[in-house]
Amino acid sequence: MNAATAKARHAPAAPGVRITIQPVGMDRPRAWLAAGIEDFRQATAVSLAYGMFWVGLSIAVTVGAVYLGLWHWLLPLVAGFMFIGPLVAVGSYGISRALEANRAPHLGDAFGAWRPHAGQLAMMGVMMMIFFMAWIRVATLLFALFFGFEVPSPDALYAALLTTPQGLGMIAVGTALGSVLAFGAFAISVVAIPTLMDHDLTFMEGIEASVRTVARNFRPMLLWAAILTGCVLVGVLTFYIGLALILPVLGFASWHAYEELVVVKPVEEKQEFHG
Repeated sequence: MNAATAKARHAPAAPGVRITIQPVGMDRPRAWLAAGIEDFRQATAVSLAYGMFWVGLSIAVTVGAVYLGLWHWLLPLVAGFMFIGPLVAVGSYGISRALEANRAPHLGDAFGAWRPHAGQLAMMGVMMMIFFMAWIRVATLLFALFFGFEVPSPDALYAALLTTPQGLGMIAVGTALGSVLAFGAFAISVVAIPTLMDHDLTFMEGIEASVRTVARNFRPMLLWAAILTGCVLVGVLTFYIGLALILPVLGFASWHAYEELVVVKPVEEKQEFHG
């Protein structure tokens, strides 16, 4: 894509627009992931720097929770990352846009990507935080239901999670409820945030486009959600270090998914002719 095409591609949409959702096949999620890996290869240094920023922040939150004696919140906080992940990807979108404009991306592209549409992106952030807080409330209630209000020691708690009926029951119920919430968050955000970055639209129009995308391409988007979840899980299991690579790649891939799925065109006004 040359610079002129990229500039036209990312020009703000007209006040009246038509948002069209393209159908895709089951092979496309893997193609988006491959495109994300290619973007990472082209901008390795800035991508790793952006990814390491979030790794450092994740480690700081973890250490802070342990230091403050809030270690029992770590599991729900880690699981809740799926609700704020779409916001983390904003910087990756900025890097992908720079690559499409045929220029070398820098950290300013990543950390400043939200500025042109800060208001609508902030509203999307509020929506995602609502899902995150709902998950924290669910996790709190489940813990009280299965373990009561006494917080056991770390060793006792994590052993109980895997070896007792109460622990296994909480994991099963929490996974089921968390999956419902996570898919809801995915459905309203999967293409909403890149759409808002690319066009002058309201956050509700972005959410509508995202929900329509999932509805029209349910099976491919379900596969895409599974890929995102699995990759983030792998990153977390490496004590966050793997997220330095995984987060930028998934962000780049999500940008390419948006570009293939969503077409925004101005609505042509009909001209009236008078005889």
